[in-house]
Amino acid sequence: MGMHQYLESLDELELINRAPGYFKFEQHSVAAHSFKVAEIAQFLGDVEENAGKTIDWRRLYEKALNHDYTERFIGDIKTPVKYATPVLRTMLADVDDKLTENFVENEIPSEFQAAYRRRLSEGKDASIEGQILAVADKVDLLYESFGEIQKGNPEAVYPEMYKESLSTILNYREMACVHYVITKIIPEMLAENFTTQEKLRNLTRKVLKKEPVSGN
Repeated sequence: MGMHQYLESLDELELINRAPGYFKFEQHSVAAHSFKVAEIAQFLGDVEENAGKTIDWRRLYEKALNHDYTERFIGDIKTPVKYATPVLRTMLADVDDKLTENFVENEIPSEFQAAYRRRLSEGKDASIEGQILAVADKVDLLYESFGEIQKGNPEAVYPEMYKESLSTILNYREMACVHYVITKIIPEMLAENFTTQEKLRNLTRKVLKKEPVSGN
């Protein structure tokens, strides 16, 4: 037993495409997504730290980099399927946990197992780092869907992904980093020139009107 299997498995994350089953102008792999989420989480952590919060940076980086590693076992399941029923969501989480534990026990040397159980566990918890991860994950999905909309992708799923991402981000509306995303980043995003610009602006207004952000 050694770390070879783990290191070799990282290549597999480059082969798993996100949002499978839909036409895309640009493919995004789980590996690329994990890197982008880590970069986004890093910036959001800066915003929170500037607002006076204490950030455990090691914990944040570990959560962000590893949050989708277990998709190596079951792939990237479409969100509507994953959340179809609470029972299905629980079953998938149970399968994920068992496969992860089996991987740690059989492939990770004993002296590193505690660290990898921590890293490969569910990262979106109630801690400030877990909340930053949850926001960063949806910010990346927001940009993935925005990129397809901007390119004129006719699939109806991308405005829905954009709407769902923005709505989920607003669940964390009290966080300084979310206020920054809503008041600084999204206006810059919507200032870009693209064919359906006004349509996306209207969708954004509807979501924000339904879920107001303090100070916005």
